Amino acid sequence: MHSDIEMRSINLSLADFYTSRPQFQTRLVPNIADSINDVVGGAAAALKLIKNKQVMAILGPWTSMQAHFMIDIGQKSQVPIVSYSATSPFLTSLRSPYFFRATYEDSFQVNAISSIIKLFGWREVVIVYVDNTFGEGIMPHLTDALQEINVRIPYRSVISPNATDHEISLELSKMMTMPTRVFIVHLSTSLASRIFTKINEIGLMKAGYVWILTNGIADQLSSINETGIEAMQGVLGVKTYVRKSKELEKFRARWRKMFPEMELNAFGLWAYDAVTALAIAVEEAGTNNMTFSNVDLGRNVSELEALGLSQYGPNLLQTLSQVQFKGFARDFRFFKGQLQPSVFEIVNVIGTKERSIGFWTEENGLVKTLDQEQQSVGALSTWKDHLKHIIWPGEANYVPKGWEIPTNGKRLRIGVPKRTGYTDLVEVKRDPITNSQVVKGFCIDFFKAVTEAMPYDVSYDFFPFEKSDGTPAGNHNDLVYQVYLGKYDAVVGDTTILANRSSYVDFTFPYTKSGVGLIVPVEDQVKRDSISFLKPLTWKLWMTSFFFFFLIGFTVSFVEHRINPDFRGPAKYQASTIFWFAFSTMVFAPRERVLSFGARLLVITWYFIVLVLTQSYTASLASLLTTRQLDPTITSMRSLIEKGEKVGYTRTSFIFGKLTEAGFARSSLIPFDTAEDCDELMRKGPENGGVSAAFMEVPYMRLFLGQYCKAYQVVEEPFSVDGFGFVFPIGSPLVADVSRAILKVAESTKGRDLEQTLFKNKDETCPDPVTNPDPNPSTKSRQLGVDSFWVLFLIAFAMCVFTLGKFSFFFFKKSQVNNLWQEFNQPDRDSYLNRVEKCSCSSSPHVPDNNTHEVNQANNQ
Repeated sequence: MHSDIEMRSINLSLADFYTSRPQFQTRLVPNIADSINDVVGGAAAALKLIKNKQVMAILGPWTSMQAHFMIDIGQKSQVPIVSYSATSPFLTSLRSPYFFRATYEDSFQVNAISSIIKLFGWREVVIVYVDNTFGEGIMPHLTDALQEINVRIPYRSVISPNATDHEISLELSKMMTMPTRVFIVHLSTSLASRIFTKINEIGLMKAGYVWILTNGIADQLSSINETGIEAMQGVLGVKTYVRKSKELEKFRARWRKMFPEMELNAFGLWAYDAVTALAIAVEEAGTNNMTFSNVDLGRNVSELEALGLSQYGPNLLQTLSQVQFKGFARDFRFFKGQLQPSVFEIVNVIGTKERSIGFWTEENGLVKTLDQEQQSVGALSTWKDHLKHIIWPGEANYVPKGWEIPTNGKRLRIGVPKRTGYTDLVEVKRDPITNSQVVKGFCIDFFKAVTEAMPYDVSYDFFPFEKSDGTPAGNHNDLVYQVYLGKYDAVVGDTTILANRSSYVDFTFPYTKSGVGLIVPVEDQVKRDSISFLKPLTWKLWMTSFFFFFLIGFTVSFVEHRINPDFRGPAKYQASTIFWFAFSTMVFAPRERVLSFGARLLVITWYFIVLVLTQSYTASLASLLTTRQLDPTITSMRSLIEKGEKVGYTRTSFIFGKLTEAGFARSSLIPFDTAEDCDELMRKGPENGGVSAAFMEVPYMRLFLGQYCKAYQVVEEPFSVDGFGFVFPIGSPLVADVSRAILKVAESTKGRDLEQTLFKNKDETCPDPVTNPDPNPSTKSRQLGVDSFWVLFLIAFAMCVFTLGKFSFFFFKKSQVNNLWQEFNQPDRDSYLNRVEKCSCSSSPHVPDNNTHEVNQANNQ
């Protein structure tokens, strides 16, 4: 029942235990029965020990398969079964209080394995396990642990314990054609040695592969032959951690001295501690009532029932459950009938032995050293912050991606939608010469650019989603569902990323702009009639301008009247001169001269104001008469719903479902296939069987407005979506690589060239509705008002006030001076006039002197 290492550990444990405890009253006497490495043989050996030897406890068995039968025997006979090597979680489900596992259950290590997978970001793993209780026991727990970190298991390789080399080679060849490159191996050491030798021969240990061993193999690497170890170069292993101590080092040194041909492993240490625990429990239980109850042999009973019941078993059961001591492997204590681990060691097979690269603990996960347990690792840390340097298979120093397209594997079957419109995106047609399907378009070209940017080759074939008659086989939802069903490995086309679709497939990053636009017709809001020439200016500006024309004319006329004959004459003439002079400044220089400085300054100022007014009026009138002021006929989706208007949508699109959810009646939704169909429907209008507006995704919208931007406009984006993406099965590792390649292409000139080629507008005067949010750049001219020219009018008014004020000031001032002069010179004038009268009687003519001339000048003034 025991290997040589465990048997010698048992004998050493007994000798050491009683040598160090001579005061103990009890002694364990081993009775050995050979199970001949067979399940039935193990059960027969147990029956023999209980029936013939009446043993009080059974130490063993070696394998989980043997333990399954032995546990039932121990339960029936009340004989405790203590195993140091049966690790299958299935044994726990038997719930037998007489079974004690002096080792670790296999399920304890699954979190350590999943932590390694998660650390390196691998998304798929293949599990290789032996087809027996030992191999199957770990599967439910390992599957659950991997599902928690969203890791997919595309294949499980089940190896028979008695598999031939040919059967192993066939299974490995099948695994070689798979894209997954990460394998978890849970086998017995003998089978693992054979398989890894074949793995190395067939080429599955090259760079790019990852092999992870469970502790069932990693704990016994020393027992694997040299050929098997050489075939395991670069593999990782989860190993049971054995705490270092001085006592353990002394024991290892004594072991090497006594048994130089054998290397002590974890099972040997557990066997040593198991014997110690059993010896302590027997001492505690004492030696009373160490018998079996008799069975009535007169009635027909089975051989198992004929064993009787151990009267000592219940006492031994109680003391075993309470045993505690410091063992070689760790502090020994049964919890629910088994030991509880807290640390696993991560090893890397290099050369002829393994090398420790880190540890896994329940508290801190993966750490380089145990003294790192209390240190926190940042969110931006890499795997090198958790593990030491790793040599991967093929002596690679880089982390394998974990997934590749095998060169000898199958080509990807890629589904492509069959479209009747918007073929710039995806077009499927038949070559008339070769009669083969030709797939092209922006989506196809972008996907090809993405595959070229990926770090490995991807082989694929396009398969149009169509019926035998060439018509579409369904809408986009139907096509996406084919990936879930396994008909296609991917979908490439104008497939929008939606939440309900992502529940059964995976999408890559979007490679187009996102959103759904509401497109409506536009109409010219400007009404052109016989009085359009008055519309550039507001009535207030018209009235203000007329007032200032009169004010300027009056001011100039008033100032010039006394010194300028052009501004004299009858009242009617002067009034007409005022208006003539003011309004003639708009088109030409008036014939009337301006003599005074103040009037000239005012006229110059008015010339500038009139220039600004006329130029502004001309520009506004030209814009009003020549440019259309386009406004949408519909402003929002809500108004369409309230009015019950008919609307259009692209056929086979998800928009139909969105519109019905928003409140549109199904009868008001009209599908269209092409941009021309949409234009025709909106030109007809709802009265003639058409629609009032149309809903399109951004790529379709850009193509449509690139052709019809002068008649339609985007007024709203009522639905938010994530754009077009490529479709893959859930958990496909291609998603991450393709998404990275999408970002690379989108940022390159290749991506920009593809987009510019797609959205090169058929009408070159149409701007891009994405780069230019208003695809119909209309001039919405407004009337010019006083608020635009109030500063100029203020200046003109100030100049008028200044000119009139100055003239008035000097006029009144001069009038006062003349009056004072006349009063001062009145007597002399009268005397002078008398003298003139007297002289007039003489015959000689009188010539006035200078004084007389001055008087005349004064009078004239």
